[in-house]
Order: sequence, then structure tokens, then C-alpha cells
Amino acid sequence: MIRNFKTLDIWNRSRLFVKTIYLITKEFPDTEKFGLTSQINRASVSVPSNIAEGCGRKSIKELSHFLDIAIGSTCEVETQIYLGKDLDYISIETMEKLVDEIAQIRKMIIGYQKTL
Repeated sequence: MIRNFKTLDIWNRSRLFVKTIYLITKEFPDTEKFGLTSQINRASVSVPSNIAEGCGRKSIKELSHFLDIAIGSTCEVETQIYLGKDLDYISIETMEKLVDEIAQIRKMIIGYQKTL
């Protein structure tokens, strides 16, 4: 059963989070272009992308699998946010806001997965 991912709050919220990450990583040093900047951008894009891909699959088992991948990507993004703080690319205030938002997105994905 194919679902309309565009109606899901988790897809919309995670898509907006990607924009936030991109705006923040624009300020990272050029030396990180192929390092942390690329990594955190790709991991953040992976969250709404996997939600959407899972919704396009026919079975609940497949959807759940892609939601698992999205959950893993939220953990990857969270780690990279901490690394950005450790390297002084992100302020503690920004780090706390980002970590809180990605944790909320992860909880929403888990909650959605439990309804399947």
C-alpha cells in the first residue's frame, strides 16, 4: 500500500530540518567541504528521503525498513552536530537546538513506525 509521504508531519519537519542544516553548514570552513559539511548534509537529506522512499513501497515491512534507515540517519546527524560543536563550527546554543529537533524527529519516526 503506497502512502502519501507529503501529508506526513515527519516528512515535512525533517525536510525543513535539512534546510536548517544546509544554512548552518554554509558557514563551516571551506576545508570541511568534502568532510563534515558533506557528511552532515547527506545524512540530513537521508531522513526525509528514506521516509518518502518507504512510503512508496508496497508493504508495511518495506516501509518499516526505510523508517529504520531514517532513524539511523537521525543518529548520524546528531553525532555530526556534536562533532561540529567539538570543532567550534557550531555554538552550544545552536547545537542544543539542532540536537533537540533531530531527537524530536526521531521520536516522531519511531511513533509512526509503531502505528504500522
